[in-house]
Amino acid sequence: MIWLTAKRFNSNQTMINVSVVLYNSDKQQVKHLLDILAPSAQVGHIYLIDNSEQSDEDYKRIYTKKTEYIFNGSNLGYGAAHNIGIKKTLKSRIGYHLVVNSDIDFDRQILEEMAEYMKKNKDVGMLMPKVLYPDGSLQYLCKLLPTPLDLIGRRFLPKKWMEKRMQRFELRDTGYNQPMNVPYLSGCFMLIRTEALRTVGLFDEQFFMYPEDIDLTRRMHRCFKTMFYPYATIVHNHQHGSYKSGKLLKIHIANMCRYFNKYGWFFDKERRQVNTEVIRQYLA
Repeated sequence: MIWLTAKRFNSNQTMINVSVVLYNSDKQQVKHLLDILAPSAQVGHIYLIDNSEQSDEDYKRIYTKKTEYIFNGSNLGYGAAHNIGIKKTLKSRIGYHLVVNSDIDFDRQILEEMAEYMKKNKDVGMLMPKVLYPDGSLQYLCKLLPTPLDLIGRRFLPKKWMEKRMQRFELRDTGYNQPMNVPYLSGCFMLIRTEALRTVGLFDEQFFMYPEDIDLTRRMHRCFKTMFYPYATIVHNHQHGSYKSGKLLKIHIANMCRYFNKYGWFFDKERRQVNTEVIRQYLA
């Protein structure tokens, strides 16, 4: 595969703006995240973007000058809400934008480390750290571009039927112990180069939830490296919402249909080429 060479950016900024999307979110989790982000010299502005039905007065009294609370008055969707914060970053000279969930825990020092890595590697457009569950087990969030079977099968077919396929889809045999340029990274923690967003665009707002991270990583992967960085670690208290809620399951299915309508259900030349290259590079 031929990678497009990223242009040399004039800005040496390593500052990071952050967007966090809220929807009836756990206030203690949000406060804990702000306790991590706000003291960091690496962090510029933190945008709390609230998709809840009612504004929360507590968020209006945020204790740090870095934080801006934005109440939407309705649930715009995950990607559309993050785009509000991203657009504000694009108007500035900030070098990077962090998309992060409110249920994330990490050592703030990794922000400096990850930004420094991207500063040294100008062809990297997006960076995701190693992600663990609260019990310390690994979350397999480096994935190939999905086929319908990958997503439908792991949800509705017996686990033993899908185990081998999932092992390859989630690149488990790589060991997750080396930097990897993969086409599908999780939206729970994405450090994105601002100039790369100017090139490939923002989250596609036709996706209300779930495949917006697949779509953005895929588009970014065409022009820049989208890297897994195993030397920084975060903890994600992932809830698997669509496994517990019939409403969220319907939303998940509807949006995955939109994704495959956009790129192709069974005939997707780009998916085949990208996945073949990733398998050759990391699993051969």
